[in-house]
Amino acid sequence: MAKKPTLHPYSDLPTFDRLMLLIATFIQHPGVGCKDEDSSPTDAHHDALAQVQNSLLQIARDLNIELCNYSIPTIRKDLEILRRYGILEQRMYRQGYYLGTGVMSREELRVAFEAIASAAKYQGNPQTKRIYQTLSKRLRGLNLELKGQFFYPVRQHLNRAINYTDPEEMMAKGKNQNNLFHQLDTVEQAICQGQAIEISRHSAPYQRNKIGLIQVWPLQLIYYDIAWYLIYEDCTNNHLAIGRVNRFKDYCQIITPCGRGLAAQQQSLSKAHQLLENGWGLFLGEDDEQKAELEGTLKLVKIKVHFFPPVIPFILEGECRHHKQKVTSGPKDSRTGELAYVIYTIELPPRSLSEFSLWIHRHMNSAQVISPPELVKKHHQAAKALLKRYT
Repeated sequence: MAKKPTLHPYSDLPTFDRLMLLIATFIQHPGVGCKDEDSSPTDAHHDALAQVQNSLLQIARDLNIELCNYSIPTIRKDLEILRRYGILEQRMYRQGYYLGTGVMSREELRVAFEAIASAAKYQGNPQTKRIYQTLSKRLRGLNLELKGQFFYPVRQHLNRAINYTDPEEMMAKGKNQNNLFHQLDTVEQAICQGQAIEISRHSAPYQRNKIGLIQVWPLQLIYYDIAWYLIYEDCTNNHLAIGRVNRFKDYCQIITPCGRGLAAQQQSLSKAHQLLENGWGLFLGEDDEQKAELEGTLKLVKIKVHFFPPVIPFILEGECRHHKQKVTSGPKDSRTGELAYVIYTIELPPRSLSEFSLWIHRHMNSAQVISPPELVKKHHQAAKALLKRYT
C-alpha cells in the first residue's frame, strides 16, 4: 500500500506565493524594517514588520499576485519558517531584514564595487584584488544587462602605492621584497583577535635607532598618501606608533594566542586616531609627550603662516584641511585689488612641526612662516640650502 503523502503547510499556491514574496521583499529591499536615521531613539511607534508588510504588498501588486489577510502575526510565522530553513539566521534583525550577505541594494552594491575596484588597482591590497576579480566575474551578467554602466568607474581614488604590496605580484615580477606584506593574514588575524605579535623593523629613515624586534598589539592597517601603514601599541609601555608596512621584515610571530579582546583594541585605536586628528601627519610623538597629549596637559604650539599668490586660492578652498585651522584674509594689493596674502593659523603638538613644515615646503616661495621662531628658522634654513644648490 502506497504511503500517504504528507502535505507541507506551504504546499497550497497562495501560501507558497506569500512565502516567495517575503523572500523577494528581502532581496529587493535589503534592510527593510530598519528605523529611519532621523527617528528618535525612544520612538515607540516604529514597527519593523509593518514596513516589511507594506513592501511585500507593493511587490505583490507589481507582480499581479493577489494576497489577502497578510497580517503581522502571519509575517512572524513566515519569518520562523525562513529561519528553520537557514534562509534567515537565528538572530535578531534589529537594523532591518536581509538574506545572507545581501545587505545592499543594486545602487549601494555599485558604489561599493567602485571603491573595491579603485583600492585593488591603486592601493594594491592583495585581498581586495582577489575580491574584485571574483565580483567582476559574478557581476558580468549584470554589467551586460546595464550596457557597461555597472563597471564604469564613476569615482576612483588615484593615490597609488609606490612600493610592491602583493606577494604574488612580487614573485611574478621577480621583485620579492621579503617584507611584512607576506604576513598580512597573520597581522589581520591578530588585529581582530587582540593578539600581541612580534615583528621586526629593518628600515627607519627618520628614527634609525628603532631598528630590530618589537612586540606590539597591531591595531589597524591604514593607507595614507603613497603607502600602507600599521598602527600599533607597544606591549612594554603602551606607546602608540605608526610604521610603514614595507619597512618591516617578512616575520610575524603571535605571542599571546588568547588575545586581549576587541574592547581593548578599540580603546587603543581610538586614542591613536585622537592623536592623528589633533596632529599633522603620521608621527604620534614620543612616550612622555604622547601621554601628556592624551591627558590634555600638553602645551600646543601656535603657528602662523602667510601664503602669497598664486597659492592663495588653494589655501582658501581647503576649508576642511584641519579642524583646528583658521584662515583669514590679509590686506589687498593696492595695484591689483587682489589679496596680497592670506593668514593661516593653527595650534599643533610639537611632534607635528616637522610634518607641517614639509607641507609648507610644497608651496616654495609662496609661503612665509611668521611664528613660532623655531619653525621660522627651519623654513629659512631650508630656503637658504635650496638657494645654495642652485648657485
